Amino acid sequence: MPDIIRILPDNVANQIAAGEVIQRPASAVKELMENAIDSGATFIKLFIKDAGRTLIQVIDNGCGMSGTDARLSFERHATSKIREAGDLFCIRTMGFRGEALASVAAVAQVELKSKRIGDETGTHIIIEGSEVKSQEICSCTEGTSISIKNLFFNVPARRNFLKSNTIETNHIFEEFNRVALSYPHISFELYNNNLVVYHLEKSSLKQRIINLFGNTYNQKLLPVDQKAGYFSVSGFVGKPESAKKTRGEQYFFVNGRFFKHNYLHHAISNAFAELISEKSFPSYFLYIEIDPQEIDINIHPTKTEIKFQDEKTIYAILRSAVKQSLGLYCVTPSIDFDIDKGLDIIPLPKGQIVSAPVIKLDPDYNPFKNHLEPKEKKENILPAYPKDRFYSRHADSQIEISVDVPEIKSANGLSLPSDLDKNVNEGSKGIFMQLLNSYIVTHVKSGLLIVDQQNAHERILFEEYLEILTKSQAGAQQKELFPQMLEFSVTDTALLLEIIEDVKHLGFDISEFGANSFVINGTPCNMPESNLQNVIEELLEHYKMSKSDIGMDKNEKIAKAFASSIAIKHGHVLKTEEMTSIINRLFACKIPYHSPDGKQVLQIISKEELEKKFQ
Repeated sequence: MPDIIRILPDNVANQIAAGEVIQRPASAVKELMENAIDSGATFIKLFIKDAGRTLIQVIDNGCGMSGTDARLSFERHATSKIREAGDLFCIRTMGFRGEALASVAAVAQVELKSKRIGDETGTHIIIEGSEVKSQEICSCTEGTSISIKNLFFNVPARRNFLKSNTIETNHIFEEFNRVALSYPHISFELYNNNLVVYHLEKSSLKQRIINLFGNTYNQKLLPVDQKAGYFSVSGFVGKPESAKKTRGEQYFFVNGRFFKHNYLHHAISNAFAELISEKSFPSYFLYIEIDPQEIDINIHPTKTEIKFQDEKTIYAILRSAVKQSLGLYCVTPSIDFDIDKGLDIIPLPKGQIVSAPVIKLDPDYNPFKNHLEPKEKKENILPAYPKDRFYSRHADSQIEISVDVPEIKSANGLSLPSDLDKNVNEGSKGIFMQLLNSYIVTHVKSGLLIVDQQNAHERILFEEYLEILTKSQAGAQQKELFPQMLEFSVTDTALLLEIIEDVKHLGFDISEFGANSFVINGTPCNMPESNLQNVIEELLEHYKMSKSDIGMDKNEKIAKAFASSIAIKHGHVLKTEEMTSIINRLFACKIPYHSPDGKQVLQIISKEELEKKFQ
């Protein structure tokens, strides 16, 4: 029987290794930018075309390479960072495995130009699929320029698995953000299809965050700073009110390297407990400095996972540092240093004496007495309620509100199930009341009908917006008295541009206005007055959440996202006419029983269930 074990050819082995390191264009961007940082560069440019499929180019002003080093850099496990195994436990550089360029060259056409500082000439190398096509002396600037063209040209199956240009571009932007946040003292530029996306000068960390994610972050950030022996943490967390519905700006860095860590993420979430809802995610930009011997960064091919020797201690310190920052934010008053530190008290006129305050009591006051009634009338303090009247007591006065409740029936001609249809129609000529500012309550023939106001409104708006989008109609619009300027992060800008025509159909008069900025001249009619920046951001957050739902088409996802963003929420006080409108519009829906998320909209508590409660 012949032997069956063979050594893989170099080109096959390289492609297998590339599959671990270079998963998509963003992976190549990460590796090239980390190499540029390790070269000591103070200025780095990134160019991409067609979401990195056609071109990824990184130019730096680092130390450059000699001809021999440039050629060896494309060999597997060739590195300048490690000499012996012990070096793995004291690493402070970004790259150290020596697999990046070898992996890239295995699945792309690569062109490199590099020149050391002080040298007269540089080196020009062209490689395709791990095969060196040429190497020659060239004239170039000091530093290194490396271009990756036609990524996965020789692995078509891998290329076919790439997502849309929008998704792949967003992944590249995210990798760029991680590197730019790690090194605010380095200048960065990013060009997408020859258009400038970022031009970042070296700055403070806070200014770098603002430059990346928008001016709104200037008011959202709280500083964090804590030191404990061999470990320290600094950076910023977002204020509780800036928490989002999806995992957005959440960044951990250790010794300048971005990493993911669910356990430490829980420490941050725990610090925000009771300050944000369970379904919201806080923003944070936290930088850990620690002795390299206390961590292991060699546990994952992409180096985004790190093992700490004492995770519990770090968890406790992180949680304490964030809670301290939040505590200072909640209790520390703002200080104006331009105001004199003396007490700001206006002196009394000469001769005036300060008198002690006097409390006047009315011994005949009766809080249960109706002051509108004659004093001599003692009986029937609370009158009987007519069936078509609603009474509310405010202080010691009685307010009578007349409610005209129409019969509830299917306005669009669709018949509800006969039992509920008859139940509602025959029993709802009484009143609507709001319970806990979250539920609409009315009596029906068989008992009590309870409607969740938020879920009901989301169902109503979802069906209305879906009809507008499906029929490509133009939603009713009201013009803004003054145009409003909104600014978003680069990723949110790309997402908004992806759906901007649909947003216009819904009633927004919105257009792009410069880099990452938009101007709004009109909004949908009947949209509740609110902060437009928050409305659009929440729309984008909900749309991100629904993008992974393969059971919905694009129109359904946008309708669902917009309905969720502007629907009335639990805790919102409703007027009687608003409750009436919601009930009528709800039962005109095709599916009145569940929200777009599948949550229950209404419940009926039967007469029998109520009677059991009092037995």
